[in-house]
Amino acid sequence: MNEVMPVSAGKTLEQHYLEARCRLLDLAAIFDRIDRGHKTGSEEEDPRLVRLREGLKVLQESKAGRAEQMQRLFSLPYDPEWEKPKPRY
Repeated sequence: MNEVMPVSAGKTLEQHYLEARCRLLDLAAIFDRIDRGHKTGSEEEDPRLVRLREGLKVLQESKAGRAEQMQRLFSLPYDPEWEKPKPRY
């Protein structure tokens, strides 16, 4: 059986650095636009902004599983009453 060896951390960084840098710059610009926007006073408690800031904290952690933590942060909790999708014909 052939095992697939994981790519080294250095190689992964080399392959994805520019993309990650671009995404961080995009996030910084979004937060700048939020900060420059007209404030009504309720923005700091807005659950979306709270989740975005929590997501930034998750990214700063130095442990595996950040993608899963992020997915859970932005997902709705499971509801057994959800209606199953119906196929379209």
